[in-house]
Amino acid sequence: MKIKNILISQPEPSSIKSPYFDLAEKYNINIDFRPFLEVKGVPAKELRKKRINFLDYTSVFFTSKTAIDHYFRLAEEMRVNVPDSMKYFCMRESIALYLQKYIEYRKRKIFFTNTTADELIEIIKSKDKNGKVLLPVADNHKTSIPSKLKKNKINFNKAVMYSTVTSDLSDLEADNYDLFVLFSPIGVRSLMENFPHFSNKGVKIASFGQHTAKALKEYGVNIDIEAPTPEAKSMVTALENYISNNGQ
Repeated sequence: MKIKNILISQPEPSSIKSPYFDLAEKYNINIDFRPFLEVKGVPAKELRKKRINFLDYTSVFFTSKTAIDHYFRLAEEMRVNVPDSMKYFCMRESIALYLQKYIEYRKRKIFFTNTTADELIEIIKSKDKNGKVLLPVADNHKTSIPSKLKKNKINFNKAVMYSTVTSDLSDLEADNYDLFVLFSPIGVRSLMENFPHFSNKGVKIASFGQHTAKALKEYGVNIDIEAPTPEAKSMVTALENYISNNGQ
């Protein structure tokens, strides 16, 4: 089966340099983008109920750009002037650089790692040993980071600042696509809630990450393309390998 129409369950890239666009041009295929989930901010009153005061903390642990957006959104809603002395610990360099949207990067104490959470925790021990860390999370956050912080006896508190919900895809014509690309368990749930009678007998499925693959298998959906793998560390590479191996 040749692939001609692909649906990526994420927002369309803002840059024309996205490798998805290169893939579409190279193989003369159509790629559409449609988020399968929506992010909704938790109102400031919810944090007040849980007595979360930003100024009680000496640093913030960011695991995503979304967490940054909602931290500063809530700071504004709560009329908190985040001090210049606040330290920021970020899971990747790209997340750290995103802070430039809200603060003057060069004048702040920003630390990041491109390896593991364990390495970042060691940096926290070195740079904010006696401080208190705020961890902004989603309502359905993974427990691995809080568990590691607790294990390392880091003084921290997590605060739910946003939630992820399934999108309304009722206007989407699923039969128009040869391949769906999914990136998260909630994306899988969105697919199944919007298309309760979905069968991938005529539609291929690409899955990114072990948690996404697990969710698909629990729904009894076959997976045709998986990433990351040793041969394909990115979804784009996995898609290209599959397309080229199927005679396109």
